[in-house]
Amino acid sequence: MSNNKSVEDLIRELREYRRKSMEGGGIERIRIQHAKGKLTARERLSKLLDPDSFQELGWMVLTRSRYYELLGIDFKKVKYLGDGVVAGFGKIDNRPVFVFAQDFTIMGGSIGEAHGLKIARIIEMAIENQVPVIGLYDSGGARIQEGVASLHGCGRIFYANVKASGVIPQISLILGPCAGAASYSPALTDFIIMTRSSYMFITGPEVVKAATGIETTFEELGGAPVHATTSGVAHFVTEDEETAFALTRKLLSFLPQNNTEDPPYLDTGDPWDRVDPDLDTVVPTDPAKPFDMREIIHSIVDNGDFLEVQRDFGRTAIVGFGRIGGFTVGIVANQPLVNAGAIDLDASDKIARFVRFCDSFNIPIVTFVDTPGFMPGIDQEHGGIIRHGAKILYAYGEATVPKITIIVRKAYGGAYIAMGSRSLGADISFAWPTAEIAVMGPEGAVRILYRKIVAKMSDPEGFLKQKLIEYRKIFANPYRAAELGYIDDVIEPRFTRKKIYMALEVLREKKEEILFPRKHGNIPL
Repeated sequence: MSNNKSVEDLIRELREYRRKSMEGGGIERIRIQHAKGKLTARERLSKLLDPDSFQELGWMVLTRSRYYELLGIDFKKVKYLGDGVVAGFGKIDNRPVFVFAQDFTIMGGSIGEAHGLKIARIIEMAIENQVPVIGLYDSGGARIQEGVASLHGCGRIFYANVKASGVIPQISLILGPCAGAASYSPALTDFIIMTRSSYMFITGPEVVKAATGIETTFEELGGAPVHATTSGVAHFVTEDEETAFALTRKLLSFLPQNNTEDPPYLDTGDPWDRVDPDLDTVVPTDPAKPFDMREIIHSIVDNGDFLEVQRDFGRTAIVGFGRIGGFTVGIVANQPLVNAGAIDLDASDKIARFVRFCDSFNIPIVTFVDTPGFMPGIDQEHGGIIRHGAKILYAYGEATVPKITIIVRKAYGGAYIAMGSRSLGADISFAWPTAEIAVMGPEGAVRILYRKIVAKMSDPEGFLKQKLIEYRKIFANPYRAAELGYIDDVIEPRFTRKKIYMALEVLREKKEEILFPRKHGNIPL
């Protein structure tokens, strides 16, 4: 016996400690949390994880006392078990994950020293055990009362995020405020899922007004719609927490546990050799007429199931996950429905980041091309379209996973090269009969090539029309590129799924030898 206490007394004492921990910031604060339509940290984890799979770690960690004593604050009022974050491990679809959930009922989920070190340890444990880590964020930011120690706690989280990058999948769910320094941790992870009522920002409305004189609101400054459409910070937005948890589970189903594994195989019941005759006519005969590239993607992936990433950001491009014959693929495509599929600043970043993620986690990349080039305009040039576009070139050139490209229609100029061309290491490049591969669009090319002759003509349109026909016959088709070996096969659209699957099968064990060891390259960020 210890301290003359019976075993029953010791167990009762333990249960009392655990009961206090389970109360978070207290019954009243839990009531307020629920009144806002928000779940508590433990409620969230119970809904995200498989039933009865969560094992909490560090639940008795205490808020550091020394900072509050210096400020003359009664430590009893801030003495919280767990220091505002619930952390541990569990399972999702019977696959292990490490998790942490900030508890807004305890000092607004603010990050103190113990809080930050606790999260950092969870991320480091996930790295050591080679499993994904999921963070549930609901925090007012660094805890002012703890001064630089709270910043140190934040910094240790960031350092752990960086160490985990490219080693294990990192997913962040923003379920309330994510403010100040706290917002940089999700930004360092692979995917951010925001509920529609959540928000992220570095400086709040009061600071913005003091610095600029401009009045704004939390929603205008960093609401989920802003980050989904304008900043590109958020990859997904859901209506509520329940939907965010379901989305997290689906996202994980496409991903491997770490960078040494292949993505999980799932028998979807969709035959790999399924043929879709409708694809033969999906591309309009008029090259100026748009169509929705999603029609092609949904037709080709298993059961039409495509998880699109950053749907409302960089809308001239489409990226996301699907399966072909049960195997996960990352899909990159131009979207001719928006600005003819021209690649702009945001689309460049979106494509490059997604390609690099897929390459990090052994996910084959399938690219569908229909683009007239990089977006022209002063705003694009001044915004750095050269620098941003170079990110795509770098990402594809760096990627060693299987790369399969299908040129559906237009593939002009530098954009042809950037979109997974043979020049950048594509393993297999297919083209549809509707493909147009050239330095630039036929109309512009003809006018440049014959500008001196046309200048002397009184009625040049007939002449230009004839030359346009000739140019399309000679250059703007897939056969010239195939003759030169830049296209491996011109295929009937209806057989695209079958062709991709057969290519994936043969490329499954692909290995690229690293000839020149290096610490890392210098992507044009």
